[in-house]
Amino acid sequence: MYMLTGISLLIGIGVGYLLSRVGGNKRFRYFKLEAQAKAKTIEQEASLMLEKAKVEIQEKELKQKKELDKLKTELEKRNRDLMLKSRETDSEKEKTLQLQNQITEREKNLQILEEKKRQEIDKTIYVLENIASLTENEAKAYILQKVEEKSQADIVAIVRKHEKLAHEEAKKKANYILAQATTRYAGEFAGERLINVVNLPSDEHKGRIIGKEGRNIKTMEQLLGVDIIVDETPGVILVSNFNLYRRAIATRVIEILVEDGRIHPGRIEEVHKKVQAEFEQKIYEDGENVVIDLGLFPMHEELIKLLGRLKYRASYGQNALAHTLEVARLARVLAAEMGGDEKLAMRAGLLHDIGKALTQDFGGSHVELGAEVCKRHNEHPTVINAIYAHHGHEEFDSVESAAVCIADTLSAARPGARREVLESFTKRVKDIEALAMENEGVIQAYAINAGREIRVFVDAGKIDDNKAAIISSSLAKKIEDKIQYPGEIKVNVIRETRSVNFAK
Repeated sequence: MYMLTGISLLIGIGVGYLLSRVGGNKRFRYFKLEAQAKAKTIEQEASLMLEKAKVEIQEKELKQKKELDKLKTELEKRNRDLMLKSRETDSEKEKTLQLQNQITEREKNLQILEEKKRQEIDKTIYVLENIASLTENEAKAYILQKVEEKSQADIVAIVRKHEKLAHEEAKKKANYILAQATTRYAGEFAGERLINVVNLPSDEHKGRIIGKEGRNIKTMEQLLGVDIIVDETPGVILVSNFNLYRRAIATRVIEILVEDGRIHPGRIEEVHKKVQAEFEQKIYEDGENVVIDLGLFPMHEELIKLLGRLKYRASYGQNALAHTLEVARLARVLAAEMGGDEKLAMRAGLLHDIGKALTQDFGGSHVELGAEVCKRHNEHPTVINAIYAHHGHEEFDSVESAAVCIADTLSAARPGARREVLESFTKRVKDIEALAMENEGVIQAYAINAGREIRVFVDAGKIDDNKAAIISSSLAKKIEDKIQYPGEIKVNVIRETRSVNFAK
């Protein structure tokens, strides 16, 4: 009985406690909402008070200003009247003084109103700071931060949109420019062979070219540095060599000898000297014709001559002059489409590979050689930049340089333009000749028979038979160590003595 009474009492106490907690929470939320409503009301009342005070002060200011302007106008009028009358009575002076006093009083009242306005604004700011728990500077910083965050998001969205549009437009424009350039210029295929064919009037001339005991053909191969192939093919002989210039001279020499009919060592030497002089002149004329056709005068004589030499230079089986002209014309079209200087782009394209005309004589990079010779002759900085940029030595710095780089890639990349195997072969043959020329006393060195034989001509006055044998052995060893080649290479060291006298 008592136990049940105790349990009931505990339950009642617990229920009462829970009800009081629930009621307390409700009262807390009620007070919180009531406080928030009062704060909102105070904030609104403060804003209304500030606006009302501002309006009243502005009205008073306008009224005071009107009265002040009226008094100033009256004072100015009286002053003018006094100046005209040239005298001033005591009563007028008194009135003037009163007006001045009134003006001073009005100005003081305006200052008081301005101070009252400032106090009202400060009071309202203080009320708002208490409600928001923020100082004026903190509120400004908070607002600026939010505005900045929102602005950044908008700016990023705009930038991304325009970047995407710019990328799409740039791609379309680039494709259009390339299409225009490549369709408006169609270059001929320029592939180089390693042999020239000389047609003969009859097979009897084969015997004359060979000569007694092969003297004539040996003299030709020694002087001309080519491989002369006389086979069973009727009416023709073949001139083979990787060097286009050397091969062209040899072909012309043989054609003159065949036409003349006199073929012997003395005549061969005479014709060779004459053809060499003719080719030097022809080289300049070829370069001059190129410059005239493209309208790029004036140009230094050395550069014109080097352009002519490009006709007898090949890169990966592609004729260097044909490639240069193709690049110049493509660069002109590309520059025109991109708003650049057409003539400057064409000049840079024409001279971008000018160094290739010097590599056979001096070695080294055609980029460095070309840039050096163009600098020496005061070519435009864009031309120099294009020479460096088309092989990545520098970044292009103009539309014209970019056009040359694009045109060079287009010319080299089209199907059939270049052959890697031929270039590796010619490089190997050049390296073999260069190794031979390193030896003291060597006059000439020619790689013939498709690079399977090297003929080295030495000075008989400096090299005796024993030294000739040493040169042959050491050169063979150098080739084995430094050159990669299939099969074997025959090394011939030739020492020849000659006595010459004149009967007078």
